[in-house]
Amino acid sequence: MKGVILAGGSGSRLLPLTTVVNKHLLPVYNKPMIMYPIQTLVNAGITEVLLVTGGNHSGGFLQLLGNGRKFGLNELHYTYQEGVGGIADALSLARDFANGGKIVVMLGDNIIEKHICKEVELFSAVLHGGAMVVLKGVEHPERFGVAEVDHPDGRILRIIEKPTEARSNFAVTGIYMYDSTVFEYIDSIKPSARGELEITDVNNIYLNFNKLCHTILDGWWTDAGTFESLHRASCLVEKGGANHVDKGKE
Repeated sequence: MKGVILAGGSGSRLLPLTTVVNKHLLPVYNKPMIMYPIQTLVNAGITEVLLVTGGNHSGGFLQLLGNGRKFGLNELHYTYQEGVGGIADALSLARDFANGGKIVVMLGDNIIEKHICKEVELFSAVLHGGAMVVLKGVEHPERFGVAEVDHPDGRILRIIEKPTEARSNFAVTGIYMYDSTVFEYIDSIKPSARGELEITDVNNIYLNFNKLCHTILDGWWTDAGTFESLHRASCLVEKGGANHVDKGKE
């Protein structure tokens, strides 16, 4: 499988820090934010990655990451998202890169304590197609896409983007896995009220076709897109590390 990291956007919630630097190059404890999703994918056996960036400071990624070899990648590709069209719009730029195969997608500001090795193996080798979302129980689910789950059998009933009143505490993390039909579904959706192509709409199409499965992430998870979550991410990494893979326990 190939990996896609979405690291575009304006970073407006982190102004003035993002006036002269892309959000995903800001430090999280002792290294730039973008290095964490890269390490997550490498730990899961992904060695070919497309980085989707945007904004006015995208050149910093090339300076920092180069060809990706020193981070464990065999190939690191780059593409540029013009404007701020949403997560699904950014993902659409990976169509040629995916080349009809399955992909693992991560948002560039998502940081996890452990790994997604089992999730990637399941989606790659066992499931024949469809999509997988990774969920995590959180204190403030209204900040995210929220999965309403049928608890008796664990099925997702629907996903609501940033609900006023969340009907569960299961946030859809910025970790997704898709088959090649994801690009057809992106083509079929319309911009939301905020003018963006929402990844939640794409996930709900898979759900309507009964092709969406999910897992619950082990260990902590955080985004780093606000001052509060950026600080929290640094504190979590300092206390407990991130992207740890204990090969003896897998």
